[in-house]
Amino acid sequence: MNTTIPLYPDGQVPFSLGSAPEDIPSLMLYPPEKPNGAAVIVCPGGGYGGLAAHEGEPIAKWLNTLGIFAAVLKYRLGPKYHHPAEMTDALSAIKAVRAKAREWNVDTKRVGILGFSAGGHLTSTAATHFTGPDDRPDLAVLLYPVITLEGKAAHMGSRRNLLGDSPPPELVRDLSNHLKVTKTTPPCFIMHTADDAVVPVENALLFATALAASGVPFALQVYEHAPHGVGLGSPKFPETLAWPEQCAQWFKQRGFIP
Repeated sequence: MNTTIPLYPDGQVPFSLGSAPEDIPSLMLYPPEKPNGAAVIVCPGGGYGGLAAHEGEPIAKWLNTLGIFAAVLKYRLGPKYHHPAEMTDALSAIKAVRAKAREWNVDTKRVGILGFSAGGHLTSTAATHFTGPDDRPDLAVLLYPVITLEGKAAHMGSRRNLLGDSPPPELVRDLSNHLKVTKTTPPCFIMHTADDAVVPVENALLFATALAASGVPFALQVYEHAPHGVGLGSPKFPETLAWPEQCAQWFKQRGFIP
């Protein structure tokens, strides 16, 4: 049974601008039939202006097949909400899963976060801007992620929705997350396609290079040809169908599945 719960059950939503549905972040919970104790928060993409349905529930159900407890995060979006509301929602989601660990049969030391496109940027933000052990993910999965917000490789739509039309340069750099990687950044799995015309592959390569420089374990899969937004993979681009199995093997290596 899937249940949706408010991310802030006390009703005190940080940086709130109203009480409409788009003002209320939530988690849709997908408990697996045979839980192994791991949990992953799913952040759909959508340019920080929407949430792509094919990057939410289908991903949660795939994680369930691995025995992983999944929680799809409905985070706040631009242009109504700007940073730090989105980051606050992601870090709060990690804390919420740990706080409910006993109730949800989750191991507090196996809580990850996964995101696509702009949701991948949010995932990389959680992996680089956490404030302590309660909101640090134990691993991160970044799928055709937005990483840099400056230069030719930036996805300007995501940047505008997240930061507004004229953000200060120091904020743009602070959220160009390859620049924020340290040795405390959790292990990462990254997938991208070399000819992605929406979010250039340089985003994934910048983040992987930064992880390597800091000695952070990572796996990187770059497929030659597929458009942006393939989700779990597309039969039209068969090589992209491989990433879920490769990610599952990586989960196993990281202790997230038996």
